[in-house]
Amino acid sequence: MAGETDLKKLLGAMEPELLAGVHVFVTLPADAPVPENLEPVMLFREREGTTLIVPEDRARAAGLEAVFRGRIVTLNIHSSLEAVGFLAAITTRLAAAGMGVNPVSAFYHDHLFVPADRAEEALAILERLAEETRR
Repeated sequence: MAGETDLKKLLGAMEPELLAGVHVFVTLPADAPVPENLEPVMLFREREGTTLIVPEDRARAAGLEAVFRGRIVTLNIHSSLEAVGFLAAITTRLAAAGMGVNPVSAFYHDHLFVPADRAEEALAILERLAEETRR
């Protein structure tokens, strides 16, 4: 089950879904343990520290300094990890609207962390992109 690689199929068949809740990015020192009950949706270790994407309320409860309040848009199509241009096309479209995005690729889907206050706008832009591609 390798996922789709054809860019036109990926863009035309994607079904962007705006998930509930606000997530934030936090960082911990590289050697620090992840606090209990934080429930990160993503954890990535870098030399400088560990980045976590967590529900905003959990970061606040743990006393962690959070940056980038975002909502998750899941692109409901099983994209291949080797697909070429899929996220580039999406982020280019969002950039044209002056919107930053933090994409994360997982095995089955790509997930976009978009500014919380512009999440509905991001969803509409992506739905339009899919519709335009199907024509």
